[in-house]
Amino acid sequence: MREILGRRRFPWSRGPFAARAGSGSGRHPHGSPMRSAALTAATQWRWPVVPGAGPAPDGPGHAAGQGGTGPALCACRDPECVVPGAHPFDPVLLAATTEPGMVRWWWDNRPQAPLVVATGGTAVSALSLPAVAGARALARFEATGVRLGPVVATLTRFSVLVAPYAIEELGELLYAQDLVPSSLRFHGDGGYIVLPPSRTGSDKVRWERSPEPGPSGRPWLPRLESLLDVLVEESVATPDTGSRLAY
Repeated sequence: MREILGRRRFPWSRGPFAARAGSGSGRHPHGSPMRSAALTAATQWRWPVVPGAGPAPDGPGHAAGQGGTGPALCACRDPECVVPGAHPFDPVLLAATTEPGMVRWWWDNRPQAPLVVATGGTAVSALSLPAVAGARALARFEATGVRLGPVVATLTRFSVLVAPYAIEELGELLYAQDLVPSSLRFHGDGGYIVLPPSRTGSDKVRWERSPEPGPSGRPWLPRLESLLDVLVEESVATPDTGSRLAY
């Protein structure tokens, strides 16, 4: 599934998220926790990253993120944004990189920016589903001894990380299913996921299952086909809440 790409800007553009003097690292002399997480993903796991939009700095979503109340307002300023704060914006997804200098620069200037990983290629892919269905699926996997890789959770969604897959492979696997509900979404080439410890609006992204190192030191990832049947079944059993992409 292709995700929101936002406006086309390059990472050095002088847009709303360009560097501001004294705007970032003074409070985190050794780098913010978000910068550390971004560097781990980019340099150790070789997953291309880019900072997410985050909540608007002067909107109710920012207050909610600080413990206040009010609906989240995304920094993209789109009142109809379906994933407030949880998508690339400036820079866009195409700027995602594993280059450590660029990653440090981004998070030194925006230390609380959400951590967005571009999916597909040789990095990582994912399937996401409603949190209720995800919790049931994880319980089934544990009961049957199916090994899981990392699982990312928010209040509304679980994202199950898997090894990269080709669109042709995905098409064949889905063709074999009787029904694939719209609540089950696929994050492959051209898509993205948001990793912990990001905060998107008033929601906190967390690890439901933490990454375990594989032989190369990168997180071990299961193959799509080993998990798909259960994820489809549990998604089918969960009522769809509508078309808005609560993240």
